[in-house]
Amino acid sequence: MIIIAGYTRTDAEKRDGAVDAFRGMVERARAYDGCLDFSISADAVDPERVNLFECWRDQTALDAWRKVAKGPRVKPREVAVSLYRTDKAEKPF
Repeated sequence: MIIIAGYTRTDAEKRDGAVDAFRGMVERARAYDGCLDFSISADAVDPERVNLFECWRDQTALDAWRKVAKGPRVKPREVAVSLYRTDKAEKPF
């Protein structure tokens, strides 16, 4: 399983437009084979922060998605995103 998680920052007045620009990409990703979860959302506390989360079945699925993803061109001011690999998922509670 591959998880890509983190955030970007943009000007507060541009954040919601940036999130909305990715709506179609989020819909396509969630329907894509191998996508377990995909989210690009406005942060509840920081008006400049956009939270990113992707969860993929495996590297093959992620690589295939990256070939067709074609998201909008949005230039964030800051990017703090990492890729994590794991072989299992557990219930948190």
